[in-house]
Amino acid sequence: MVNLPLQPRYIFPPLCLMALSALLAALNLNDVLEFNRQLIEQGQVWRLLTSQYVHANWAHLGLNCAGIILIWALHAEHTKPTQYALHTLFLAAWCGIGIYYFCPDIRIYTGLSALLHGVIVWGAIKDIEAGMKTGVLLFIGIWLKIGYEQLHGPSAEVGKLIASRVAIDAHLLGAIGGIVLALPLFITYLKKRQA
Repeated sequence: MVNLPLQPRYIFPPLCLMALSALLAALNLNDVLEFNRQLIEQGQVWRLLTSQYVHANWAHLGLNCAGIILIWALHAEHTKPTQYALHTLFLAAWCGIGIYYFCPDIRIYTGLSALLHGVIVWGAIKDIEAGMKTGVLLFIGIWLKIGYEQLHGPSAEVGKLIASRVAIDAHLLGAIGGIVLALPLFITYLKKRQA
């Protein structure tokens, strides 16, 4: 039997993230919020953060909401609402800044996928730290996916669905951000093993 984390403290944060992204889509704020390299260079630095919360189209938003739900089912019990908000803000800033400095070929970027890769990596490490064997499988699986993308390029089918090029380098940056976010977990895990 599946035991989903249905308590309000677990449901509220991902619902807020989906609602915020849906609201921004409904208000059609991409022109103001998306990662636009030229406009960032002209001083619109908020786009480094806000670009993570807007999407190319409703299908793009739907795919990212599916990712949010999957992560909620896997890892919701690992975080409190405040921690969830701080993690997503840190990863949004990390991804936006990383794209700006390390992906010069990305001129326009939108979506939560990079951030979600970071959350998945953090959750897998939290699973490992909590003694759950599935965390190792998830950690290996996400890195295999990222490696596959790096070797074979972005999915043409997903790119067609979202009417945008899939930013695989942003996924890599997000996953690295998840490791950075998990550094305190590594330290706790190592201390437990040494005790």
